Amino acid sequence: MSSRRTLLKSASALVAASVLMPGASFAEEPIPVVATFSILGDMVQRIGGDHIELVTLVGPDGDAHVYQPTPQAAAAVAEADILFMNGLEFEGWLERLAEASAFDGTLVVATTGLEPIAFDEDDDHDDHDDHDDHDDDEDHAGHDDHGHEHGEKEAGHDDHDHDHDHAAKEAGHDDHDHDHDHDHAEKEAGHDDHDHDHGEEHAGHDDHGHDDHAGHDHGAFDPHAWQSIENAMIYVDNITAGLAQADPDNASVYYANRAEYVEELEALEADVDAMMDAIPQDRRTIVTSHDAFGYMAAHYGLEFLAPQGLSTASEASAADVAALITQIREEGIAAVFVETITDNRLIQQIADETGAIVGGTLYSDALSGEDGPAGTYIDMMRHNAATLSQALGS
Repeated sequence: MSSRRTLLKSASALVAASVLMPGASFAEEPIPVVATFSILGDMVQRIGGDHIELVTLVGPDGDAHVYQPTPQAAAAVAEADILFMNGLEFEGWLERLAEASAFDGTLVVATTGLEPIAFDEDDDHDDHDDHDDHDDDEDHAGHDDHGHEHGEKEAGHDDHDHDHDHAAKEAGHDDHDHDHDHDHAEKEAGHDDHDHDHGEEHAGHDDHGHDDHAGHDHGAFDPHAWQSIENAMIYVDNITAGLAQADPDNASVYYANRAEYVEELEALEADVDAMMDAIPQDRRTIVTSHDAFGYMAAHYGLEFLAPQGLSTASEASAADVAALITQIREEGIAAVFVETITDNRLIQQIADETGAIVGGTLYSDALSGEDGPAGTYIDMMRHNAATLSQALGS
């Protein structure tokens, strides 16, 4: 009897311990999060680590410009606690997907707080025909005095049940049907004072008129902001703060991951700076498929020319192509570059007609697979810089 009583006491003590210390008996469940495309997804995974369960909607080698949501995407968005998006009207399909999925989590806009580059509509290459009224994510312009308030907002939804097949159909649309309603209630994700040594000077961008271009045929700004490593650090700040607010118990882990990642980004920036500096001044004009490298061009004093506009959904006109061929011949541009997400027959045609070589493949809007040369954001930026430097260097 004594041994049985001892056994019962031991069992009771074990149960009490498991109640007081749930972590000792139950593995912590990662929080479900969604990122819209592979480059952003890689950054989110680096910060979230084992504490998140990530679904990336547009995966490696995928083109977010022409993406059509699937039932699986609708299911993932419906279940997500946090939805990470690029913003600057890059994901024209996202608002419908969020509404149709009845998403009620937190939306984190990764470009919040950076200095966007305005694009010249005269050089739009007819891209505006493919985007109507994409002012959905520009409503997040307000920031507090610290400059790192998130452009977070809840995706609005009605009280009706939506199955995921219906949600995906509601979210899908063709290139001429981007008539979004932009009435989502926004909520700001507060940033604390953890280690925000990057991007503070870029924070408040109310003066750039993000609310003034509603109804524009195309977004007023170039959305490919990740092509600047300086901007990538702002992405990382926004991602970290979003995760820390949603999962405060692991905030210290997210900020530690951020600090480690920023060190790697700073080392990457030094490497890319050296490679870009090696390109001679008379060989700094670069021809690619679509206008995805404006932030890189601005930072390094490069000029990128492209037959397509900001979106791969646009088509280059015959006049645009003819003008580009003339410019390549007149300026003696020696190399053109293909992109992984585009149909590169046009670039090959331009190369054939001008005698320019194809200098290599660039990754613009998507990573490669894990085994490719651009399996992570850091790998992608280093690969692109090395490709340009090797082809254009003296």
